[in-house]
Amino acid sequence: MLVLALKLFLAHFIGDFVCQPNAWVRHKEKHKHRSKYLYWHVFVHFLVLIILLQFDFSYWIGITLITVSHFIIDLAKLHLNDRTNNRILFALDQLAHFIIIGLVLSIYYPFKVDLHFIFEAKTLLLLTSFVCLTQVTSVVMKTIISKWDLKDFDNESSLKDAGAYIGILERLFVFMFIITNHWEGVGFLIAAKSVFRFGDLSKAKDRKLTEYVLIGTLLSFGLAILIALGYNYISNLI
Repeated sequence: MLVLALKLFLAHFIGDFVCQPNAWVRHKEKHKHRSKYLYWHVFVHFLVLIILLQFDFSYWIGITLITVSHFIIDLAKLHLNDRTNNRILFALDQLAHFIIIGLVLSIYYPFKVDLHFIFEAKTLLLLTSFVCLTQVTSVVMKTIISKWDLKDFDNESSLKDAGAYIGILERLFVFMFIITNHWEGVGFLIAAKSVFRFGDLSKAKDRKLTEYVLIGTLLSFGLAILIALGYNYISNLI
């Protein structure tokens, strides 16, 4: 089962990402079902699939199901592209392909998906930690540092919500470093962030901005460390 799964996923990644030039994507988005590259893309995907399956046509049901579904999913994505958030559409598109691959695997190697593990204590603890590291901590930090007004330093050229996403990512990294017992990774992360932030602070030449950044960084790392330590402590009790 593992070999077949790897072949199907590899065929998908090669067909969808490696063998699909940007020119094809732009042409498909513009002409949709009238684009010749839509059909070329599906054919390439089919070709990669049968090559990886070593021309073993005993898998003809799976090959047909993946090829036809790929065409239908891509066609639906092209027609929804103008009306749906592109990032969400990309995620749904890939999820649909993965579900089809799972369905094909179940045809040749029947398996059951047990979702009861989601409600086990350790899984719930991990999910709780992730929620705390992302939205909960963001709100807590925003509330704490809102007492300082730094509108004078707003940079209109900065990416929208970039600071929030950077904070979430750094906390997730800190969490993963600590629960896997790699504390040195936390130090590396702090050093890396300091290097990238040095340019902003040296240009600003303002003590208020420096203090603001330091408070935000220490709060972010501190809360992430507390959540990770709490996760480790509770996890050992379970």
